[in-house]
Amino acid sequence: MGHSAAVWDQKAAIEVTKDWNGIDQVVLRSPRGASARISLYGGQVTSWRNDRGEELLFTSSKSILKAPKGMQGGIPICFPQFGSCGLLEKNGFARNKIWTIDDNPPPLPTNDSTGKAFVDLLLRPSEEDLKSWPHSFEFRLRVSLATNGDLTMISRIRNIDSKPFSFSFAYHTYLSVSDISEVRIEGLETLDYLDYLCQKERFTEQGDAITFENEVDRVYLSSPNIVAVLDHEKKRTFVIRKEGLPDVVVWNPWEKKSKTMTDFGDEEYKQMLCVDAAVIEKPIMLKPGEEWKGRLGITVVPSSYCSEHDPCLSGL
Repeated sequence: MGHSAAVWDQKAAIEVTKDWNGIDQVVLRSPRGASARISLYGGQVTSWRNDRGEELLFTSSKSILKAPKGMQGGIPICFPQFGSCGLLEKNGFARNKIWTIDDNPPPLPTNDSTGKAFVDLLLRPSEEDLKSWPHSFEFRLRVSLATNGDLTMISRIRNIDSKPFSFSFAYHTYLSVSDISEVRIEGLETLDYLDYLCQKERFTEQGDAITFENEVDRVYLSSPNIVAVLDHEKKRTFVIRKEGLPDVVVWNPWEKKSKTMTDFGDEEYKQMLCVDAAVIEKPIMLKPGEEWKGRLGITVVPSSYCSEHDPCLSGL
């Protein structure tokens, strides 16, 4: 009937293996059988499975995780730039760098450590990075998997330079859904958003919930810290909790754009939805010695739970 936390071996729940490209990846496992895979290429979560082995993140069948291109799926890290809103490569360089494992990470808080497997990854700029973005930083990413299978990502970015710098950021989260036309998002009603299909023109969300009938590429501004993604066909809900991340990106390429993407299947838009916790409209400014922290937590619950406890947005 599962393992008690008292006899669960936390070290055994963390394994370092190689993917088919020969790149190191970390596998986290929970006592109940959930798992998460994190590639050292990009510090990217490439898989998150529940205790029944069901994949919860979408990855395109045409995507490959290989330099110099990031994988179309999982949870890429967008830093220090989101999208094409600056002079760097699209979505920044962090997703295309090899990260390192911190073998002596700070411990989890005592009240947060029971039955939780985690890994700390580090990214520091190379000489090549400093040529394109001349700012010294330390990026610590902690990915943890709780006993119940909840996934948490905490990013800490510290300015170790002698001058300030600013950046935008996103956890570019590809959720796996049964049918995009049967999905809705709750928690973003009445918010202003920037529509990237209309030259970032600003609009106000009018619907009671966000549903999907065509291509969507928006950044919702000053959003609440809890957002729910309801998948009617699978009768499950992703509950997204975030801290330090005021914006939410909602993206689905739909049919026409999917056919123009070489690393994305023509019909795969039906099985995915990106809902990103992000900082975009007002970039973070860090003075020398300062640190920024951005936290993302994702829980999956039966949709009936949400309707009974109306809604998930109350914080469960």
